[in-house]
Amino acid sequence: MTVTMLTPGEVSTRSGVAVSALHFYEREGLIASERTAGNQRRYRRDVLRRVAFIRVSQRIGIPLADIRDALATLPEGRTPTKADWTRLSRTWRSELDDRITRLEALRDDLDGCIGCGCLSLRSCTLSNPDDVLAARGPGAVRLERSSPPARGADGTPPARGAGTRTSPARPTRS
Repeated sequence: MTVTMLTPGEVSTRSGVAVSALHFYEREGLIASERTAGNQRRYRRDVLRRVAFIRVSQRIGIPLADIRDALATLPEGRTPTKADWTRLSRTWRSELDDRITRLEALRDDLDGCIGCGCLSLRSCTLSNPDDVLAARGPGAVRLERSSPPARGADGTPPARGAGTRTSPARPTRS
């Protein structure tokens, strides 16, 4: 039986993912390619489902490291099935619920700021004059303390820094 192989351009067109993203996913161990005699990449057709799994997982906010770990649980790099997605998404549910709770709290706080239009420094939950909140720990301590702590599948809190992403600060526009 002949296995249909796709070029990076074909996978990109079919999946809606840039070729550079495919190369990145490959470097990160999320997908695999084979090489032709001319050293060109070729992907098996089933990589389309794997890329779709990666994109959906990213869209709901799952970090790539967690996606990689999830894909590594599949036998011999198999493409995820509906049953796999159900099992894996169940493990992410509590993290997503916690994220939703934090986002709702942020939305509710922003609603007040947007409503008043002045960002009153006396009552604004986003203001932190003189960095007085630094003593309470890193990050958005007001938001993080207002939501219940995330719990692992076994009910214990995750290790400090587990499942978090950091990115460089973006300059604000004036």
